[in-house]
Amino acid sequence: MIKITMIIVFSFLVSHSLLIAGSLEEVTIYTEEYPPYNYRGKTGELQGVAVDLLVNAYKNANVRFAKNKIKLRPWPKAYREVLTSTNAMLFSMTRTESREKLFKWVGPISKTKVVLLAKKSNGIAINSIADISQYVIGGVHNDVGLSLVGDLVANKGQLRGFSSASAIAKVLNLGRIDLWAYEENVAKHFLRNLNLDLADFESVYTLSESELYYAFSLKTDQKIVDELQATLNKFRLISDN
Repeated sequence: MIKITMIIVFSFLVSHSLLIAGSLEEVTIYTEEYPPYNYRGKTGELQGVAVDLLVNAYKNANVRFAKNKIKLRPWPKAYREVLTSTNAMLFSMTRTESREKLFKWVGPISKTKVVLLAKKSNGIAINSIADISQYVIGGVHNDVGLSLVGDLVANKGQLRGFSSASAIAKVLNLGRIDLWAYEENVAKHFLRNLNLDLADFESVYTLSESELYYAFSLKTDQKIVDELQATLNKFRLISDN
C-alpha cells in the first residue's frame, strides 16, 4: 500500500512539473532595444542583463529555452500586444503605480533611474515640477518616461512621442526637443551609438528611481507567473551563495 501511494505521489509531481514546464514554453516573449538590459549584440544575438537572467531562470526550471524564442519589437508595438494577449511577456519594464494593475509582474531584474536629459549648452535647470511645463519633451510611446512626464504636466501638447530611442537621441542633439524622458543608462547608450560626446548632455531632473521587471499579460495563467518568480528567487539564492 505504501509503495502504491509513493508511486501515485511521484507520478503527480512529475506530471505537475511537466505541466508547468509546458506552460512556460508556451509563453510568447517580447523585448526591445534597451541596453544594457536587453539588446541585439554585434553578432545579432540578443544579450544583456535581463536576457541572461531570464535564460538562467528557465534553465533552472528545467525548461528548454533558446534566445531566438524572444521577439525583438519596437516598444509601442510590443506593449500593445502584451496588453491584449494571453500568455505573453514583455521586458524590461519599469514597475509603476499606473502600470501595476495592467500586468502581472516577475522580478525585480535591476534598479532603474528615469530622468530628463538635456544638452548642457541649453543651460536648462529644473528646480520644481512647474519648471518642466516650459519645455518640449520627447519620449518613446508607452514608455515609462513619457508616462511619468504626462502625469506631471497639464499641457500634453508639449510632449512628443516617438517609436524609438534612436530617433529621440537625434532630435535632442539637433535641438528639436528640449528634454528627453528616458532611463538614464539606456539614453547614454543611444547617444554614444550616434558618436555623440556624453559630456555634452546632462540629467537635469530625476522622474523616478524604481526597478525593472518581466511584465506578463493579465491573461497569463497565474501558475506560470508564480513558477517563474519562484525559479528566479531560487536561482538568485544559488548565485548569491
